[in-house]
Parts: sequence; C-alpha cells; structure tokens
Amino acid sequence: MEERRVPAHIGIIMDGNGRWAKQRGLSRSEGHKAGAKVFKQICDYAGEIGIKVITFYAFSTENWKRPPEEVSSLMDLFREYMHEAEDRKAENLQKGMRMHFIGHREGIPEDLLNLFDTSEEESKDADKYDVNIAINYGGRLEIVDAVKQLGEKIKSGELDPADITESDISAHLYTAGQSDPDLIIRPSGEYRLSNFLTWQSAYSELWFSDILWPDFTPADLDKAIDDYNKRNRRFGGV
Repeated sequence: MEERRVPAHIGIIMDGNGRWAKQRGLSRSEGHKAGAKVFKQICDYAGEIGIKVITFYAFSTENWKRPPEEVSSLMDLFREYMHEAEDRKAENLQKGMRMHFIGHREGIPEDLLNLFDTSEEESKDADKYDVNIAINYGGRLEIVDAVKQLGEKIKSGELDPADITESDISAHLYTAGQSDPDLIIRPSGEYRLSNFLTWQSAYSELWFSDILWPDFTPADLDKAIDDYNKRNRRFGGV
C-alpha cells in the first residue's frame, strides 16, 4: 500500500464563523470564539501528523471594513489567544511549535504587536514545525512590500533589475525561507482564495468544503489530506 503523503505546508482560510453563529442565534463574536478553539485544535494536530508549516488566515487587510465592534472583538480575541499562548509557552515549545505572525503591521494595536514579537522571539529555536498566523494580511500587499524592498536594493546599486528572479521575490515575502503551500483548505462553501498567499499558491492544490470553520475537525483535515494524496501534481510537466 502506498504511503500516505502529508503535505509539508498547508494553508487554511478560517471562514464561516459569522454564519455558524447566525445559524445558532449567537453574535458574530461568539462565532469567532468558537473558531479560535478549532484553530488551537488543528494547530496542535498539524504538528502531531508531521506537517512542517501551517499557515492560518486569521484577519485580512479587507477585514477592516467590518463593523468596528466586530474588529475590536477580533483584536481582543487575538490578545486572549496570545496571553493563553504565553501561559502554554513551555508546552508549545515542547511540541516544537515556532510562531510567525505575517502581514502588515500598520493598524495593529501596539500592545498586540509586542505580544507577537515576544512570541516569535521565545519560540525561535523550536524546530518541529512552523505556525504562521496571517493577521492584517493581503497577498497582493505582500508582493508590493517585496517589490519595495527590491526597489531599495536597486536604488542603492546592490541589485541590477535585469538580474531579478522569482527566487528574489520569494526571498522578500513574509514567508521567506519556507516552502510554498502544497495544499490550501477553505471551508464554508466559498470557492476562492480571497487574497491569500497569492504568490505562493501558484501550484498549490485546493480543497473546498461546505463545513463552517467552527465545525471543522482533525478528521476533516485528514479527509483533505487523503484527497490531496489522490492528486497528480505535475507542476506543468507530463
């Protein structure tokens, strides 16, 4: 029997919290709280099954358009998670979980940025798997940021525009040094990437489901991985 391949890098668009809450007559913030519990469960399970990088789409650059009370509730939820993560620091380090917070820093409250920085610093030597949490993230903005960095190198004479390669752009993305996602999962019945890992997803396998994120389970992740194992990844070849 052929061995089950576990994707090295999985991206997950955590979608459907609001609809899950509405179906139950709850506030959207309650839906986000339920989704946060699932995030922690899937985050731990990813490490157990050998995933090397897992990227969660938590808050997009477009999410600032949501009602102010919902945005404020989400920021409070991020704070709550960070404080819980600090309490579980030893446990997470034992699991080998290295944290990264990817996205644009502008607009994020200063206290949250400090918590992100502390978490990254304290987990930098963990070496089992990387957990990327994309907050205030947009795939196009990420590419713009990379181009700006390359532009500065051209301006200083460090780089010739004619020498720029795809690897140069990848090396200036928020995910620099990590492999591109093999599999991107989106629950909730939507069939689009919504500005998630725009550059990195060029050859990613996509898996969509009608399951709302708060109902997503490790068994659903296994189902997505099993489906991934049926795919023939040719990368443009035969």
